[in-house]
Amino acid sequence: MPSIKDVADLAGVGVGTVSRVINNHPNVKPETREKVNAAIKQLNYVPNEVARNFKMQKSKMVALLLPSIWHPFFSELAYYIEDGLDKEGFKLMLCNSGGRPDKELYYLDMLNQNKVAGIIGITYNDVEDNVSTDIPIISIDRHFGKKITCVTSDNYTGGRIALKELVKAGAKKAAYLGIHSSAYSEVRLRKTGFIDEAGAQGIEYIIYEEHDETFSDDKYFGDFFKIKEHQDVDGVFANTDILAAKYIAAAKQHGLRIPEDVKVIGYDGIQDNKLFRPILSTIRQPVEEMARMSVRLLLRKIEGKTLEQDIYRLPVMYREGETTSCSVFLSL
Repeated sequence: MPSIKDVADLAGVGVGTVSRVINNHPNVKPETREKVNAAIKQLNYVPNEVARNFKMQKSKMVALLLPSIWHPFFSELAYYIEDGLDKEGFKLMLCNSGGRPDKELYYLDMLNQNKVAGIIGITYNDVEDNVSTDIPIISIDRHFGKKITCVTSDNYTGGRIALKELVKAGAKKAAYLGIHSSAYSEVRLRKTGFIDEAGAQGIEYIIYEEHDETFSDDKYFGDFFKIKEHQDVDGVFANTDILAAKYIAAAKQHGLRIPEDVKVIGYDGIQDNKLFRPILSTIRQPVEEMARMSVRLLLRKIEGKTLEQDIYRLPVMYREGETTSCSVFLSL
């Protein structure tokens, strides 16, 4: 079966030129286009599904831009997005950036050139100037200033619930643990909700954050436990489940018992398997609903329809585990 390279060799042009002809790109000389089309006909070359869709300007490919496929929240999200797209006859192109801005810019440039049907993306980097509105885009957790629709969980309410549950579990002094990026995202509202609820409850609290570019487990927690005002913290809300799990491990090394000495709540709800101990108390994001809503909204944009909102916030729920209640631990 002939390949695109065979066509390029026969026509005496580069593979990129053949691709532009297949995609009906306007910047190809007529004589070059004729040579390529003649080679395609002679070899009986049939472009693959992606190339045929590009040529027809009816791509059935949707790109999913993720910071990391290793993170359980992102992998669960990807599963439901792929499932939703598949049911509508679309294919998924996974772009795993590793959280690197340069890699995200590379993917965005590639996606803009290839004219995918649309993009669903999560980025916590400042790449707004490189995001084109020519392609339908749905962002998750991040809303841009270019009228790009955002789907997210109700982070603010999640922060309030977390503080309220810590107080209910007996915490007298609470700490918010966070990792943040330079780009604004809805995730920051977790801290805002935590602070507002602490004010409403009249409880003492501290905020402990570090930028993601300088974050390291050893330094972050080493510095935390060295600070004198942190010594009597008996309630912790970490802005992700992963960070909560890392805090629990570090706290145990410092002789603290969870939940007897410190109550801990995370955010995401990524731990479902009861074989893991301790089961983390957490604010559970509606991952499946976020994924399927992102797909529905993107397909509406692809069809040229106008969306009613710029931001769609979905409700969260508190899921109690073993890190806030001794009674839960004893009953399992």
